Amino acid sequence: MTVRRVGLARRSPVRVTANTSRVVTRLFVPGQEGFDQQESRSSAVLRRLLALDDGEVQGALDDFVARFAKRHRGLMETFNRHADELSDRIDPDCKLSATRRLLLGAAFTSEYAIEGAALCNPSMVVHPDQRSMPKDTVRFIMSVRGIGEGHRSSIGFRTGRIDRASEVCFDPPPSFATPGCQEEATLSASAFRGELRRLREGGEDADYVLNQLGEQFSGAELESRLNLLERQLATRRQAERIIALIRRIAERTYAVRFDSASPLSERVLLPAMATESHGMEDARFVRFTEDDGVVTYYATYTAYNGTDIGQQLLETKEFSEFTSSPLVGAAAANKGLALFPRRINGRFAAMSRSDRETNSVAFSDDLRHWQDSAPCQAPERSWEMLQLGNCGSPIETDAGWLVLTHGVGPMRTYNIGVILLDLMDPTRIVGQLREPLLSPQSNEQDGYVPNVVYSCGALLHMDTLVIPYGIGDSAIGVASVPLDELMDALRPGAAHAARL
Repeated sequence: MTVRRVGLARRSPVRVTANTSRVVTRLFVPGQEGFDQQESRSSAVLRRLLALDDGEVQGALDDFVARFAKRHRGLMETFNRHADELSDRIDPDCKLSATRRLLLGAAFTSEYAIEGAALCNPSMVVHPDQRSMPKDTVRFIMSVRGIGEGHRSSIGFRTGRIDRASEVCFDPPPSFATPGCQEEATLSASAFRGELRRLREGGEDADYVLNQLGEQFSGAELESRLNLLERQLATRRQAERIIALIRRIAERTYAVRFDSASPLSERVLLPAMATESHGMEDARFVRFTEDDGVVTYYATYTAYNGTDIGQQLLETKEFSEFTSSPLVGAAAANKGLALFPRRINGRFAAMSRSDRETNSVAFSDDLRHWQDSAPCQAPERSWEMLQLGNCGSPIETDAGWLVLTHGVGPMRTYNIGVILLDLMDPTRIVGQLREPLLSPQSNEQDGYVPNVVYSCGALLHMDTLVIPYGIGDSAIGVASVPLDELMDALRPGAAHAARL
């Protein structure tokens, strides 16, 4: 494999590109497509379907099954589920045949290409299953941001291996894209209190609900307290607004479960609540090790509803069950929170960009509540003059915390830089590159979003830093850097890295 090197970084010829054939099914309601919300035309469509003769119904269904069954798992189950959504519009005395019912479901189903517009923002972590791997070879998981129609984002996965020479090989792409099943998850009182504090809301009405629930509780327990508060609207004039706010915060905690037998690269996390209705963006995965050795995979991501953003935390052990919950507090108020892979001095730590343009470090005793942050790095050079941020979770080395940064310069060009933070006090920079490690080369300028190289998380393997990076939001490339060479360049007084 030909590896091209300019400066410190070696660019691999490997590319992962968007696959427009990766489609999922979703409920389609005519008249409510989103661009011009009108009254549903479902009843009219239903009347037309009931008027079809049996032969036409069978022929139409046979055609759709032949064309679409190989593109989805459980397509008939999907048709039946979508038909259930129309049950309230059907006369109870009208008995549909199984064939007509399936065609009804098909009429209210559409495909959505999760990577139809773009593929970008990769984040790479060690796979939890390393069985059967050769010596000095590691299996990895790479999360990706797929962007489809309407610029809506989802989180997908690719898998592969990095060998002892740090060559990256991706597994064959999956045949299907399969969403998980959404379920309820345990709620956390600190998330409610933190978000209410940020919104400058709360008071005795919120305390009336939360004080009796403990630190963790179920959705049913929360609803029971809210129902009690609703009975007191005559004497609590602000209660109705607080109830609506609490329910909106509660919606931001949910679980998603996948069939453990399904290939990991087939699984896709789709927006599941109003706060992320327009996308789940820029997931930064990290393999987090607790002080007792327990390993959990976390990812911070941006939830976008078309107007506002919020940050969410994904939690998983084996990438088959995920829990999403809100990240709250001033330090989590903007995009780009990235967790350190372990506690520091007994506390959780994260890179933050709460002011939208500088890198800072936040500490917390609560993984979901980030109140304060300390400045770490401000824009200084031309290639970062618009803003700074991180490119994923810090990586621990003997010399310090290695942090990939992104700097935005003229022509909204995104570059990847590097800083080194003190192990015990990560607010202190002990080394940094004066020039970008990666900048868009001439063959990397074009794309869905031009002039961008961007990563959401790299992986250290065999003393080599392996960096997956998005190219113009249209493809994903891989670069690698020998750790010893990078550390030499990070030392104070070292020669500047060559601009790429």
